Amino acid sequence: MNQLRKPLEGIKVLSFEIQVAGPYCTMMLADQGASVIKVERPEGGDTARGGAPKIKNDKGEMQSGYFLRFNRNKRSVTLNLKSERGRQIFRDLAAQSDVLVENFRPGLLSEMGLGYKELAELNPGLIYASISGFGSMEGFQGPFSKRPAYDIVAQAMGGLMNTCGQAGGPPTWLGVALGDIVSGMQAAYGIMLALYERTRTGRGQYLDVSMYDTIIGLAERSVTAYSLTQHILERGREPYMAPWGPFECQDGWVALIVATEGDWAKFCQAIERPDLVGHEGATSGPERAKNMSGWLGEIIEGWFRGQTKAAATEKLLAVGLPIGPVQNAQEIFECPHVEARQLLVDVPDPILGSVKLVGPVVKLSNSPQPITAPAPLLGQHNAEVLTELLGYSEEQVATLREESVI
Repeated sequence: MNQLRKPLEGIKVLSFEIQVAGPYCTMMLADQGASVIKVERPEGGDTARGGAPKIKNDKGEMQSGYFLRFNRNKRSVTLNLKSERGRQIFRDLAAQSDVLVENFRPGLLSEMGLGYKELAELNPGLIYASISGFGSMEGFQGPFSKRPAYDIVAQAMGGLMNTCGQAGGPPTWLGVALGDIVSGMQAAYGIMLALYERTRTGRGQYLDVSMYDTIIGLAERSVTAYSLTQHILERGREPYMAPWGPFECQDGWVALIVATEGDWAKFCQAIERPDLVGHEGATSGPERAKNMSGWLGEIIEGWFRGQTKAAATEKLLAVGLPIGPVQNAQEIFECPHVEARQLLVDVPDPILGSVKLVGPVVKLSNSPQPITAPAPLLGQHNAEVLTELLGYSEEQVATLREESVI
């Protein structure tokens, strides 16, 4: 039997979360051993529970694949926070927690008397993480702070969509909710910093993560380029490095970047064009980038069109260049390297039996691999949490149900 402990065992997390950013943050914590109590509205719970794809089992019961993505290893408690009794239970749970995570609109919990200032009086060691579209911390609020936001809004305003897509084409959403997911990662990182700081001071603190800030952080290359040169990077027109990007082969696409002059020499060797090394118009990344829409692009793109994905990959790997095929989800599922990394994990589910999901990315040599618990059913752990943590009797729990508090 494995006696190794997960790094966050003993850390108690209370979450009031919906959709992606908050749930992704707390899933990262739960995967590493934190005890996460997910507080949901009695009427429907997390709105992600209604998200597609919806899968039906043999009994006709439905499960949301959207919800399963971010909610394993948690316990669900339903609380009517419109009632004073529900708010008091929330306070009691926060008083026993190390961390609180929420990603509702800024000010909502404060309006209910559940903001950081109120809860920190009950629990000075509480780390209170808020994730929002445009930020919430006093002293750092701007004209957008009260605006609602989804990931696509953050990607648009934060600069990523402006640089993604083909030249002359529309701005392109990246196909993954980076504003949500990376904001969740940033919140988890901030929580770890705050937990470490608490070991020295004994005090918690308030953490403010903005999706807008997160995307600007991811778009730092274009922001830095403008800061230094006042040049605005454009979609499909790379000014600094070449060749760079996806290239079409006979049977699909491959992706690579030639980042240095040494790599350029290797690339020319692989495509059997050593004459291009030192050729006028190809002696630097910016020069090559300028000519990718002309003669140099015709040579390079023509070579790739004459190769299969496997052949192009083999030839460029042989000279030491990083290259890989553009893969879809099926190819990832069938990839032997992904299997060797044990990245896809089987997670039990009370409705579907078992589902294969993407597991934790970080691997720790002294910690066990995650033994995952299923995403909870709505309110599944009401009685368990209230009796174990707050000492409620079965009769008191029944009364709370009757009064629609849970």
